[in-house]
Amino acid sequence: MSANALRIALLTHSVNPRGGVVHTLELANALTAAGHDVTVFVPASAGEHLFRLPSCRVVYAPITASQKGTVAMVAARIHAFKQSLREEHAGAFDILHAQDSISGNALAELKQEGIIRHFVRTVHHLDHFDDAQLAKWQTRAWREADQVLCVSATWTREMQLQHGVEAVTVPNGVDTTRFDTCPTAMDASLRQRLGLVDGPLVLAVGGIEARKNTLALLDAFASVRAVMPTAQLVIAGGASLLDHDAYTHRFVERAAALGLSIGPDESVIITGPLDDAVMPALFRSADVLAMVSLREGFGLVVLEALACGTPVVASAIAPFTEYLDETTCCWAVPTDAASIAAALLRVLRGDCRTDFAQAVPALLARFSWASSTCRHLDAYRALLLIQSRSEPLSIQ
Repeated sequence: MSANALRIALLTHSVNPRGGVVHTLELANALTAAGHDVTVFVPASAGEHLFRLPSCRVVYAPITASQKGTVAMVAARIHAFKQSLREEHAGAFDILHAQDSISGNALAELKQEGIIRHFVRTVHHLDHFDDAQLAKWQTRAWREADQVLCVSATWTREMQLQHGVEAVTVPNGVDTTRFDTCPTAMDASLRQRLGLVDGPLVLAVGGIEARKNTLALLDAFASVRAVMPTAQLVIAGGASLLDHDAYTHRFVERAAALGLSIGPDESVIITGPLDDAVMPALFRSADVLAMVSLREGFGLVVLEALACGTPVVASAIAPFTEYLDETTCCWAVPTDAASIAAALLRVLRGDCRTDFAQAVPALLARFSWASSTCRHLDAYRALLLIQSRSEPLSIQ
């Protein structure tokens, strides 16, 4: 390891495959490959492990307090982070980087206690919380950070205009050695296991959530199904720490009202969290990815789907409009189910063609984890330089 190598702690809130967790693990791999000493910290209950192991050291922060209710769950994870960071001598790391509000609060408290000097926070997106404590935690996690990064220019502007924070844009990447167009034996076995038929397959990734606009997608799919009776909608993933039960209940009720059955071999399939290894096969099995969120930080699954050769219907809003255009996606108005349905049908009928020969490869080349890592390192070193200039001189 070179003399310029940094000792870096990356903190992520969950062992489950969420966008921020994927970001953490891919960044950890790339930083390690670049010669840096990286440790990933993640809170975990007994028996839990990361869905995908990075190529660096992992510290599981044991969750010992009750997680009954969202506030208790967040508090328990903040406590777990703090205990493990103390045991691992947090102050010895050059960089401590939080990817979410939970780990950001743990670092804010350690900074207040004088255990660490500074920390970095990546804002993927911000949520609205009715609970005052959750809202307070979310604000503290970026407000007390010494450097704020955002995964899209949209959120960099949002942080500046709405909160007066001068953030730095550091985009996501996509692993094109993992997500590719080459079919494997897993493609066929996955279709059989999930009960996928030969009709058009619409895929949504991220579970059933209001932010993901799943109800509008369901209404749009009902219109698609009226034209293409063998079409299926697959909703994959959804391992969120937040409570989406009420929205999910509305989804199930709406599906029944629309005459859409839920289950294997049925018109709507809800997979829940899937093994990480099957995701490329799932993307390749789909005829179109529906990414019609009302709010996103970046939308990493868009790049993953395109890398697998799957066309995308995306919300005609930022941040998607930052990096996609008519050659790489088909646009839809997310607040209009008819617009979503029309976009899905254009793709399924072949009326909206993605340029997989030139535009998509060029897009994927722009978003590599190696490039993202270089930007992270620039931000880290800029912070360390500022901190070194602000530290008092020692008199011998």
